[in-house]
Amino acid sequence: MSSNQTAPSPAVVPREETQRKLDRRSQAAALIKPADRYTIADRVEQQAETLGDHPFIIYGDTRLSYAELNARANQVAHAALACGLKSGDVCGMAMENRPEFFTTWFGLTKIGVVVAFINNQINGRPLQHALESTDAKAVIVGEECAHLFAQTPDLNVPQWLLPDAEKPAAEADLAGLSRDYINALETASREQVDKSHRADITAETPTLLIFTSGTTGLPKAAIYSHMRWLCSGDVMEVTVAATPDDVFYCFLPLYHGAAATSLTSTALKAGSTILLRRKFSVSRFWSDVREHNVTVCQYIGEICRYLLNQETDCGEHKMRAMVGAGLTNETWSRWIERFGQMDVYEGWGSTEANTNLINVDNYIGSCGRVPDWNKTNLRLIRYDVESDSYVRDENGYCVQCQPGEVGEAVGMIINHPEIGGGRFEGYTSRDATEQKILRGVFSEGDSWWRSGDLLRYDEDGYFYFVDRVGDTFRWKSENVSTQEVAAALGDFTGVELINVYGVRVPDHEGRGGMAAIVMQEGAEFDPQAFYDLTEERIPRYAAPLFVRVSEAADMTTTFKLRKVDLQRQGYSPEHCKDPLYIRDDKAGTYKPYSADALAAVGLPPFEYQ
Repeated sequence: MSSNQTAPSPAVVPREETQRKLDRRSQAAALIKPADRYTIADRVEQQAETLGDHPFIIYGDTRLSYAELNARANQVAHAALACGLKSGDVCGMAMENRPEFFTTWFGLTKIGVVVAFINNQINGRPLQHALESTDAKAVIVGEECAHLFAQTPDLNVPQWLLPDAEKPAAEADLAGLSRDYINALETASREQVDKSHRADITAETPTLLIFTSGTTGLPKAAIYSHMRWLCSGDVMEVTVAATPDDVFYCFLPLYHGAAATSLTSTALKAGSTILLRRKFSVSRFWSDVREHNVTVCQYIGEICRYLLNQETDCGEHKMRAMVGAGLTNETWSRWIERFGQMDVYEGWGSTEANTNLINVDNYIGSCGRVPDWNKTNLRLIRYDVESDSYVRDENGYCVQCQPGEVGEAVGMIINHPEIGGGRFEGYTSRDATEQKILRGVFSEGDSWWRSGDLLRYDEDGYFYFVDRVGDTFRWKSENVSTQEVAAALGDFTGVELINVYGVRVPDHEGRGGMAAIVMQEGAEFDPQAFYDLTEERIPRYAAPLFVRVSEAADMTTTFKLRKVDLQRQGYSPEHCKDPLYIRDDKAGTYKPYSADALAAVGLPPFEYQ
């Protein structure tokens, strides 16, 4: 099933040319060795000395140079020492995108403290879980997050206030926060912190704890070493040919892996500038790009769709490259056609991944390429969606996918004392780490990281994301990819976004497709037009049996769609208060939900569990 039948066929780049680009990335990735006495703090200090007054951060009217970034990070380090933190301790950070995020983070690394990025929108049990799972000795709380901590009693960890003039909190919300840290910060020295405080730190030492997106439950804290973070910048610098003249646009939340790792590490390595926004703004996007001469933008596919749904003209801009994930063929093609030619580095990976893919060829629709299997630890293995298990041969080993076959991506775990690539650094939870390791894949005793992602590749070695394991469901003996269905229907007239998932249908094998649709402001859902589009774009077995028209999408703060609650509610009118529609192929349309309409198509009522 094609996600877009109208996208132009991209030109295939010679394999040798792609491999040359990937080899440059591999060479950059090997610059830092596991035992090197080199940390994030060393790079910050090195760049501050080299670049001095060159701007690192643009935030509103604030310009923060590399030298000023380093000086303020020194203050943080001295203040943290005064408050009792030391090398190896974990300190949580809960704040929105603002310059203090960087100065706090980098300052803590100067004394060897491991920094745990806390989601700035959680409270209650998720917040308790975040602090407990990281074993934080303290948490620095931005004033903008004070209300979340006030709503979460029994946090057995010191909570240090960091004021926010833009978003002052109510006095009642500040009552449980200590001013010890801010008092120490106000009088702290701007002089360089003695490196003896991080003397025991090597490149392979953990430096960050970054939580996964949490689309299926409580997030897990993934471990990030100095080496992995620094290598990300080394690799992406050569990939996008970044220089100090570049301006990176950062609007995704910094507590998440994409903005904190790929974007920040690349800009720091290249000596570039980061244009920082608290949150993504549709209305301000292109004016920001023009006003600040943005050259490189990090994206999520849904954000590109939002921007394409607006009538705003991009005007004359200097954006030359985009780096991210989630662009469909159709969205990618429309983006280039409307906003001009630029390099698009669509990739695949995750916060904890020990392998990845990146499209260095501008090959529309692909998330990367493997020209030579001998130069990657990535493999694609057959996975049976129906039985939720791996396909194994007569010897009990997994089977590699051939071109066109859908399988799960796995990465061979490499634990070599002199090689950083291929390591799986895992989570703070030993059990969670073990659950992501698959053993005996191709030989006895081997170990591979499980991605949980289904991909496929073509004869030219180009890869395409299909879906998450569990999101691909089976209906009428056919496998249905929620990702491909959503991509195929994503340009439905007036739609803001579409979330496709499988729901249980009593007395039927597999799951039936359901779509949660959010319409743009002022647009109304047209059931007949939607039916006609499904007939045009996708096979009938893949077409959603049910549609709910929602006012808003259930998304994570990193623009990933949640499906668990939607699947649980299914097509139950008692639990789903949104308007519901049922597909009726005899009538050739979607009909408003009713018991009679359900019976007319031979489907039973939903059983809520």
